[in-house]
Amino acid sequence: MKMEPGALGALREKHRRWLARLGILDRPWLILGSAPSPTIPPDLIGHCARVDINNSGKTANALGLPPADLTFRKRRKSWEEHPHVRTRGLLWLHNKPLWWMRLELLAKPHVRYASLMRATKPEREAIVAAVSGGLPADIGEVGKVTNGVAALCYGLFVGAPSVTLAGFSITKMGHSYDDKGKVRRQIAEDTFVLVRLRDRENVFTTEPDLSECIGLPLVRDKCGIAAGIDAIDPDRQPA
Repeated sequence: MKMEPGALGALREKHRRWLARLGILDRPWLILGSAPSPTIPPDLIGHCARVDINNSGKTANALGLPPADLTFRKRRKSWEEHPHVRTRGLLWLHNKPLWWMRLELLAKPHVRYASLMRATKPEREAIVAAVSGGLPADIGEVGKVTNGVAALCYGLFVGAPSVTLAGFSITKMGHSYDDKGKVRRQIAEDTFVLVRLRDRENVFTTEPDLSECIGLPLVRDKCGIAAGIDAIDPDRQPA
């Protein structure tokens, strides 16, 4: 579903206000996906706002990382896989109003969040299309990107200064938080959008294989992120 420019702009400002209240709108983002063995440089923790995708927070918990700044969660993703969600902001892809969502979360006593926001499926797809130009009909079998790539588009849509991808792969199967070895889907869709976004100069990855496959700049510490941002805005004051 295509959104009118005015509606898309209103959506952007609503989410920017919410993210500003969380204090993460002006910070670099580190998006943690669920690919096995994520690469998380230690000095990015605290420097970046961490965004967990679906159940990748289970991996973050196992690694002893602090609660996420934001969790980007699909409605139908199983809570049983990761009941102990810890996040400051919860962006839940949901069709029901916020009051209904809060009632659902009351039944999940182990979920800890400070602030809740909703995005509908049409809004998600409109954001991806606005940022990437959209997917041609002949790309992939599902016809939409994964939640991780949608979160990348969301970060760019709301104006995060940079977005760095960790725990993302188009070659590794399975998830970091279980040993089921589930086959990864939507590889063609994700690849198409990632290739379109690789030259934006504020999109990076910590994963060598993703950098090699897609061409995204590889960063190993916060200095690599800062150098990329400086290339966009040479007059920026150092953080």
